[in-house]
Amino acid sequence: MPRYWPIRSYPSIDRAWIIDRLLDLRGDLDAAIPAKTPTSLLLATWNIRDFDSNKFRHGPRLPESFHYLAEIIDRFHLVAVQEINRDMRPLERLMGLLGPHWDYLVTGVTEDSLSGGNQERMAFLFDTNHVRFTNLAGQVVLARNQLIAPTPAQAAANPAGFQIARTPFMASFQAGWFKFVLCTVHIYFGSESGAQLERRITEIRKLARYFKNLQAKEPTDYILLGDFNIVSPQHRTMEALKSAGFTIPEELRGLRTNLGGNRYYDQIAFKRHDQRLEKGAAGVFDFRSSLFRPEHFDHYYHRMPANFRDFHTRGRRRGERRNREEQMQYYLNEWLSWQMSDHLLLWTELKVDFTNAYLGSLRPGEIPLADPPPEEDGDDA
Repeated sequence: MPRYWPIRSYPSIDRAWIIDRLLDLRGDLDAAIPAKTPTSLLLATWNIRDFDSNKFRHGPRLPESFHYLAEIIDRFHLVAVQEINRDMRPLERLMGLLGPHWDYLVTGVTEDSLSGGNQERMAFLFDTNHVRFTNLAGQVVLARNQLIAPTPAQAAANPAGFQIARTPFMASFQAGWFKFVLCTVHIYFGSESGAQLERRITEIRKLARYFKNLQAKEPTDYILLGDFNIVSPQHRTMEALKSAGFTIPEELRGLRTNLGGNRYYDQIAFKRHDQRLEKGAAGVFDFRSSLFRPEHFDHYYHRMPANFRDFHTRGRRRGERRNREEQMQYYLNEWLSWQMSDHLLLWTELKVDFTNAYLGSLRPGEIPLADPPPEEDGDDA
């Protein structure tokens, strides 16, 4: 479980509020997420919005929000996180709340603003009591003849083309018997049509083909997860992901992961190798069932930035004062997304105990399957 002791130092009113919210959140997590067991891997992906630069001035995140993020992440064994910023202190603060049995791998910053990199990092957070990093890590680099063609506006500055805008990050892990490579992504968005949409589709297709070719050379299970900016399960963005043999488990198909409940941005896709792997439960966790609810508006009223809370800041009504209903809409649709995220966490359960299949393979006349996971003391299984 996460560390709760920092709550002792908060003022008594805030302390009571945070405790009540954590208890509500824990109840919702108990109801929605399977318990951690030695025989399963609870894998998740979460785009945690702009964590935590406050460059858009809707924050920064409140101390309590870090506790809520830690509480949710701790219910899983391994979480891929997107939109971490240059400043590592927010991530280190989150890791401090998760405790010493959690570890992380994080990328450098994608610097190239022309290609749409947005100066982001990506990371894997994992519970070392159950998941072992197996020493392979790297960022996906496309071959020269596979570069992304520039849009017309970019061609003059870089006619040769681009790498994937936010460099995908892959690392190898083992949980139980299951050995696998994860690659977390935050695919270029651009726009809903035209050359920028085509670039989005191209990024997804080239990434999928990269791992198809890699699996032919280095056979293992590859899992792509993260923010693909998928339009819909029937759209060409999804076709591009599936074009190289990646599959979406039935339990994950058609799950919407934005706050509005109408977008399919986040995905977990598999390119299988070990046929013993079985999928379990899956879903989307909506933190709003217990956190930052409409009835909490008055509590947070003075914690919101007054200029955004009280005035329209975009469009024809820019500068006009918001009425209370419009303030509520800002709270529900925007401000809470800077405290938690504008994405919901997507998760799946994998069965990682292959003991029965392995024992069956040891019968006379059978071909033994891959060896079991090593014992901690080094003895044979």
